Amino acid sequence: MNLLLLAIAPVMIILVFIYLKDKFEKEPIPFLAKNFFLGAFASILITSILSVILSNIFPVLDDMSISQQFIKAFIVVALVEEFSKYIVVKYYAQNNREFNEPFDGIVYAVMVSMGFAALENVLYVFQYGISTGITRAFTAVPAHATFGILMGYFMGKAKFSKNKMKFNLIGLLIATFFHGAYDFFLFINFIPGTLIGAIISLIIGIVLANKAIKKHQKNSVFKS
Repeated sequence: MNLLLLAIAPVMIILVFIYLKDKFEKEPIPFLAKNFFLGAFASILITSILSVILSNIFPVLDDMSISQQFIKAFIVVALVEEFSKYIVVKYYAQNNREFNEPFDGIVYAVMVSMGFAALENVLYVFQYGISTGITRAFTAVPAHATFGILMGYFMGKAKFSKNKMKFNLIGLLIATFFHGAYDFFLFINFIPGTLIGAIISLIIGIVLANKAIKKHQKNSVFKS
């Protein structure tokens, strides 16, 4: 199986899924593509810089300390990665005139998240092979999309609210919380059964993400 195709296919499926969920006023594909590539390169660059800084502030060791893995999951990984995506959505997509209804928050946050996930997935699949690619197609990639939807839901509300900062930050914190919870249970795999925690946290996130999509669809200003 072509490794590049294996790495990219789940990302493309999610992108098409979200594009089709934008039922009432499609976003221009060139602008979607720009957000995707900014997610792939700008977000990864920001993540790399912040990871180095925070790793020095919170020198996390890969040991069997639950507190160490908690810091690694929620701060060094989740907060850094979600903040990197958030920066792109907030300062590039959210300020653009194409961002003209709350559902667009979901669309653009997912585009940025999938850009990030695509590059990350390519790196992992080429390094670890087919089995990793198949596993991540059903775990890490959907997880990034889920976090993007949750963040985007609130960033969509923020764009058209007087409390823009409040809703933007809620979006960032919600995405960070679910990302951190998912990673935390994976990082403490030295404790039997913790994989179930990661699966449950992801399922809860997916359920909430689905509700977020339906709510913004229902309230679309372009709905006839």
